[in-house]
Amino acid sequence: MTITTAMVEQSLTMFAFLAIELTLLFLIISYLVGVLQLYLSPAKIQSILSSKQGKGYIIAAFLGAITPFCSCSTIPFLKGLLRAKAGFGTMLVFLFASPLLNPIIIGLFVVTFGLQVAVFYFLVAMSVSVIAGFLLEKLGFEQYVKAEAYSQPLAKSCSGNKAQPVNKWLTIWHITWKDFKSVVPYLMAGIAIGSIIYGFMPTELVASMAGEENPFAIPIAAIIGIPLYIRAEAVIPLSAALAAKGMGLGAVMALIIGSAGASLTEVILLKSIFKNPMILAFLVVIIGMAIMAGYLYQYLF
Repeated sequence: MTITTAMVEQSLTMFAFLAIELTLLFLIISYLVGVLQLYLSPAKIQSILSSKQGKGYIIAAFLGAITPFCSCSTIPFLKGLLRAKAGFGTMLVFLFASPLLNPIIIGLFVVTFGLQVAVFYFLVAMSVSVIAGFLLEKLGFEQYVKAEAYSQPLAKSCSGNKAQPVNKWLTIWHITWKDFKSVVPYLMAGIAIGSIIYGFMPTELVASMAGEENPFAIPIAAIIGIPLYIRAEAVIPLSAALAAKGMGLGAVMALIIGSAGASLTEVILLKSIFKNPMILAFLVVIIGMAIMAGYLYQYLF
């Protein structure tokens, strides 16, 4: 493959766009979570999202559905849930459901593929997220949360001494900034890798690897979707373009779930929260969901 100036420019443009956008999203969401914790006590969050109550799983899934987060911007909210000691299973349901049931994705699904396909996608993502969260908790995967993920970063004064600013809003900002500094290496590394893939992987190659004539098109599309970080606003139009270039509709469904449900950037960010077995379980759930939905869609439609 010949490297062109256009490919380099695409990669650099995507890196700059994602670096700015995800930095702002992380800071804003982290700050808002901090503000929310002022008015919503950890005990209240625990009672709402308690794994001991079956409804907690459903509430977590719908909470994910109404929060317009992409896979990466879900992370700061997830950190807030951990610190509030919400139920582990319900927290995972939110982690799976939030980017997949993004209102933007659902809306674009309706416009591009029709209401029937949008409802199918919603039901698959919702049910698998709930089942996966329940099973991973019952299998004891909570042991793979890093101990430091539960701790609240200490705000420091400008002199470097540990001190709480008098203004509570400034306290939240200090905590937010300290949190951001701890994940920024992971964030930038993931964005860099994703941007390179975005700029140098042509859509024609993706379509040829996951075309209708390929019996392994759906698993390939599901796996391709994870490193190919695609914004929620772009994933549906891009998928429609790939379908027009010959990609099977089951593979398109798998690609959408793979790219929306997980990204290389998110996986790298999750390393600041989870140990490797939990990260592997996360990937297995997303890829499994994508493959199942792809074959089911191909069979039903």
